[in-house]
Amino acid sequence: MPDDRICGLNAVAALFARRLDDVNRLFYADPLKADVGLFCAAMARRRLPYRLLPPDELERVAGTVHHGGIVALANPRPIPRFDPADPPRHKLLLALDGIGNPHNLGAIARSAAFFGVPALILHDTADQAFPSDAAYRVAEGGLEQLDLFLTPDLPGMLKAVEPFYRTAAATLAPDAIPLGSLPRDRPVMLVLGNEEYGLLPEVEAACRRRIRITPLGPVQSLNVAQTAAILLHDLSR
Repeated sequence: MPDDRICGLNAVAALFARRLDDVNRLFYADPLKADVGLFCAAMARRRLPYRLLPPDELERVAGTVHHGGIVALANPRPIPRFDPADPPRHKLLLALDGIGNPHNLGAIARSAAFFGVPALILHDTADQAFPSDAAYRVAEGGLEQLDLFLTPDLPGMLKAVEPFYRTAAATLAPDAIPLGSLPRDRPVMLVLGNEEYGLLPEVEAACRRRIRITPLGPVQSLNVAQTAAILLHDLSR
């Protein structure tokens, strides 16, 4: 598999902090020379290449103009299967069903890390975005701060974790309860769905609760990344 390209100072710093042994090459622009000394020293100790590049070459390596002046090439991160019989025990977990836009995945991961969510579960389907250049860039290091898991059967997993978590589907359904009405007496697994069609019916049906954000104006819905930030802010308190 080709290396992941991870761009941006915050994303690269998180990569070096969490997965130093996966980093294979480092490239940076002249304005960031003062910021990359520790990264370069780590690469030198491991006898791996690092180089200052002119803008056109850095853009070519990054594959985007939005590289923030630094690009690291790293081994792709393996994502283990989630074991519903022995799930991690936390106050709040997040599961994604068919979030197809890598920018949304990155933004959700950034919010999850910001609010202290320790793990993110991805439904292993064709519609689901996975960590990628764009997702890493938008996440600003958030993807590196989260434990990532895959599940091939999200409905089955949600039913299996009921002894451990209160499963809550974010939905626009009119009969969903307002977010403030969700009981907080046990850990929560929040489930978010696809940008266009929401959660798969079988995924929504597998959740014990359905919650919604009550609109206060004429626009009736939010981008899924905005929804995630609002819900995680409330649920993490």
